Amino acid sequence: MANQEKLPWDLTEEILSCVPPESLIRFRTVSKQWNALLSDKTFIKKHKTKMTYRFILATKSKIYSVSVNPKIEVHDLMLDVPDLEPHALPRRLMDCDGLLLCDMGKRGMVSNPWLKQTRRVEHEGNHQSFDFSGIGYDDDNGYKTLGTHRTELDPTKTFWKTLDFSSDAWKEQRGVMKSSGSSSSPSTTEEGTTVITFHSTSGVSLNGTWYRVASYNETKYSYFIVNFDFTKETFNQFCDLPCEDNKHDDALVLRVFIGDRFSLLKQSHLTKKIQIWVTKNKIHKRGGRDVEWMNFMEVSIPNLPDLVQPSYFINDKRLVVCSCDTDGQALIYVVGNNNLISKTKIDLVADFWPSHCSLIPSLVSVPGGKREEAG
Repeated sequence: MANQEKLPWDLTEEILSCVPPESLIRFRTVSKQWNALLSDKTFIKKHKTKMTYRFILATKSKIYSVSVNPKIEVHDLMLDVPDLEPHALPRRLMDCDGLLLCDMGKRGMVSNPWLKQTRRVEHEGNHQSFDFSGIGYDDDNGYKTLGTHRTELDPTKTFWKTLDFSSDAWKEQRGVMKSSGSSSSPSTTEEGTTVITFHSTSGVSLNGTWYRVASYNETKYSYFIVNFDFTKETFNQFCDLPCEDNKHDDALVLRVFIGDRFSLLKQSHLTKKIQIWVTKNKIHKRGGRDVEWMNFMEVSIPNLPDLVQPSYFINDKRLVVCSCDTDGQALIYVVGNNNLISKTKIDLVADFWPSHCSLIPSLVSVPGGKREEAG
């Protein structure tokens, strides 16, 4: 430790930014300076840029971490959450700025698996259905979660609600979408509310704002990105997608790219061809009209199947995809230079049709309220 004390602080900080979070949490007791550093938002963001993506897979019985670098390694995360129903099926997993949101149907779970922090999220009322959609934060860094529900009086309509993590208070949202100046013009009902259809099963969070692929024209399938601003509590039409001629059965998956941009995966249901676009510049939540997309990769592989609700990340110009085969067995595809480099079944994940997402290990603490330390 004496030798470490002699290191310049800038060098110490640089070294710590490369250490995995499961090791870093043990270093909080080294000194007050180290403890303060590991809670500093600038350091947390810098640390996240040094980490590589992993897949998180959830079944009725377990949650797994799967790393691909390049060997595939599977680890049981051992997230024990008190009072969750035994063998409750996780319906969706979502990456929310370094936090993992698990939609369990009647309730949700917010976790940082590497810090071993887990919190239940309970919705209020006896709704016909409830879906947890994502997590974000407002300009005061107050974390909130976004969800939808239906009522027995009008089961055809979807209603939006937000939960403030600090107060555990739910608030009903109007769900009105505003245009940000995109080349397309949203259609509206007589009440002035935009009628949109979300394409993918989940969205993505970036710098506190939630984004998702949607469309408002069911005949031409003109797709774009919608965001939800947790400060203004409004939905906005953010920007158009770079690809055209999109069909309802095509896979369209939005992800975060190199920490502050977007990537978009499209797989044509007809041809099975995969295309990847990335944004040229950083994403700013109020700057959708300035978004510029670049074609990053195209993949045409014979006999490549439909990717079933895929999650993916890009690593060293290679596309790494998690999907399921027709039997529900989890698979990892690694693609590069228009070739399928590897296709691997995750045999340790015994249950079929696991929920999955890509997630970067982070130092972001589970926000607000009472937390349960898992493990």
